[in-house]
Amino acid sequence: MTTLYDVPATAASRPETARPLENLLFSAALVARGLPWADLPARTLGLDALTSAGLTHRLMTHLRGRRDGRPVRLRTAFGTLLVPLTRADAEGLLARADGAGALGTASALAADGRRRGLSPHGVPAGAWDALTQEELAGLTGPVGEHLRAVLAARRADGALDGHHWHTSMLRLSRHVVLGAGAAADTLLSEMVRAATGAVGSRAYEERAAALRRRLAPYLADPEPGSLARRLPARSQGAPETHLAVAHALALVSTATSESAFQALALLAAGAATDAVTSPEAAVDLALEHYPPLPALVYPVQAPLDADEPAIVPGDEILYDRAMLGRRTPGEPTDPAWDLCGSPSGCATARFAALVGREVVRVATAGARPVLLAPRFALDRLPDSLGPGSVTVALVGADDPTVTAEAYGDLLPAYGARGRVGADRLDHHAERLSACAADPGWNGSETGERFRMALLAHADRCANAAADVRRAARWFSG
Repeated sequence: MTTLYDVPATAASRPETARPLENLLFSAALVARGLPWADLPARTLGLDALTSAGLTHRLMTHLRGRRDGRPVRLRTAFGTLLVPLTRADAEGLLARADGAGALGTASALAADGRRRGLSPHGVPAGAWDALTQEELAGLTGPVGEHLRAVLAARRADGALDGHHWHTSMLRLSRHVVLGAGAAADTLLSEMVRAATGAVGSRAYEERAAALRRRLAPYLADPEPGSLARRLPARSQGAPETHLAVAHALALVSTATSESAFQALALLAAGAATDAVTSPEAAVDLALEHYPPLPALVYPVQAPLDADEPAIVPGDEILYDRAMLGRRTPGEPTDPAWDLCGSPSGCATARFAALVGREVVRVATAGARPVLLAPRFALDRLPDSLGPGSVTVALVGADDPTVTAEAYGDLLPAYGARGRVGADRLDHHAERLSACAADPGWNGSETGERFRMALLAHADRCANAAADVRRAARWFSG
């Protein structure tokens, strides 16, 4: 079979375009992620090879085999994308392109195909890059203070309250990045979220300006012990400084409110087999299996030709974690790919991961996590794992007789499981309704039939959620 290496260089100057059937299958694999029920029949029958992940693995193996590992251009429902076929190739290509200044502003690709902006990096004047591990560890002092409030708010069954965890971790993040004075400024986190969500739109400049005004008092004289304090005096007030601080706040908030909670659940699931035994390993595993940025699209804005088929302006490179597969054991990890999306690394992402590990370490210093719902093993992880979809209890070290099974016999534990199930059903209903609202169903009788079926499924999920929630209230007393 003739490969790209066998043809003249002029003909091989552009990456190969996939065949029509390959385009169709790849597009279907992307679309299937937005349908939470798509894998249910295969999983029910134990046919993991027929799940979206199983079929995606086989498709990527086929593409690698046919093209000798070279990137391939695929036409999908979400646009024409240039897809590297291995993780090493993807990260190497993007790092070279970023170093050459050939990449435009990246965006996250959601399961429904929508693009959303990423938190802009800013330039912290090199100050944060120079921090040693010991200096970074010194910035995590507020963790114990905020975790005490979280632990005190546990329910009667010992379970952490997901909503309280989320709000407390956002408070902690503001404290770590800007100091104790910013801890209570809940509007600041909302403004960071709003500005990030508007990246690439006409609303961004207005929201970014409002965020700069909100940050200005904290950056005029940063509190001792805060991350912002490590900025040199000459950079105070500069626009890039505000971006860098907002970026730090966004990443630390994600690492603590999402990844650290997931790590507690993974610690609980792996306790019986000693598969996960440290906060560091648990956070790394959470970022690997549940990356906050699972798929990223990088637009090319300048020609790039570095021992590869030529990549030209207008190309969009897809970095998709599910397509590229898991890291091999022992392979070094870089939280920038999970939290930030920067191909050249990010000191802020490393710091955010450090804070997440410190949260897990402090939370488990005098207690052990117990998984109440859903029950799973590390070799068969659920699709989502967060405060809204899992219930974790922290059991005091002075009560070694308590087990997950004993908790399961308590009525409050059933109530906790019911609340988690109801929340997941509500989430399914919302996703189905959003899918039905897509204008792509318009214009044909078949499309309208599909839309009505989706709405009917959404209605059944919403009704089931209400029933389960009523039962959960009864169990909880």
